[in-house]
Amino acid sequence: MDQHVASPTQATVGAVDRAGAVRQDLVRNDWTRAEVRALFDLPFPELIFHAQRIHRQHFDPREVQISTLLSIKTGGCPEDCAYCPQSAHYEAGVKAEKLMDADAVIAEARAAKSAGASRFCMGAAWRNPKDRDLEQVCAMVEGVKALGLETCATLGMLTAAQAQRLKESGLDYYNHNLDTSPEFYGEIITTRTYRDRLDTLDHVRAAGINVCCGGIVGMGESREDRVGMIVALATLPAHPESVPINMLVQVAGTPLATGQAFDAIEFVRTIAVARIAMPASVVRLSAGREEMSEETQALCFVAGANSIFYGPKLLTTPNPGRDRDRVLMDKLGLTAME
Repeated sequence: MDQHVASPTQATVGAVDRAGAVRQDLVRNDWTRAEVRALFDLPFPELIFHAQRIHRQHFDPREVQISTLLSIKTGGCPEDCAYCPQSAHYEAGVKAEKLMDADAVIAEARAAKSAGASRFCMGAAWRNPKDRDLEQVCAMVEGVKALGLETCATLGMLTAAQAQRLKESGLDYYNHNLDTSPEFYGEIITTRTYRDRLDTLDHVRAAGINVCCGGIVGMGESREDRVGMIVALATLPAHPESVPINMLVQVAGTPLATGQAFDAIEFVRTIAVARIAMPASVVRLSAGREEMSEETQALCFVAGANSIFYGPKLLTTPNPGRDRDRVLMDKLGLTAME
């Protein structure tokens, strides 16, 4: 090759450098699809190198936050999210249950803290909470907060007034994922719009609650859709403080129950690109770990993931047991984030 002609690898790295992905002034909200696409296209060692360097500028690479997610109201959701066994549209073997009692939730949170969790998340299968139910959730938030745990809730769409009420209860984070790119979204969900999701995020942010917002990969989307999802997240007015990246868990009875398993290296790439595009956010290695090898999870930590969920379930889907996670963290020399 002529020494004056840049190779494809050199050209891509140059584009990434010009995009600011490897400079010190890293937090930016003006990412373009071309810039994020260039990150995905980097040779894997280059991408991991950039992601790890950026991760170290904002976090201790040895620390992983331990979280626990409890389903406080399971099943019967009127939404038609194609991945979700809690949807009333599908026969996935998940029975609709009533909202848990606050004392029972607080007892679960106390057990989670004893097991090493510093963050406790509460999820309810609602399109949007009724105000009377929200008051019960607020009592749970207050009780969990009193234990010294970071609190998070995911309850569906919120009004501005509901977000404010959750803030008054002491809620630290509200989770409301974008799930995928705007273009692919309609293939997965028809009962609420992308704009609906953005409106809830606006209400949460305006109330002064930290935003937890990410997505799911492996739903049949293209890489361009993964690019679009990262761009949608990284160009919000403020980056989500928490970015969960989920690998689809295929559940019998849902429309996405079958299909080819998602490529592990592409999943790690998605983690790395999220880390670079949102350098100060906690990137959460979320659903799908039950099917991941130790090696895949290790690569995710190297790529910038710094949170996992402890416990046998994530809402209704399997999750690695605590003992298994402790063994992996010990192997990797990782410690629980305070």
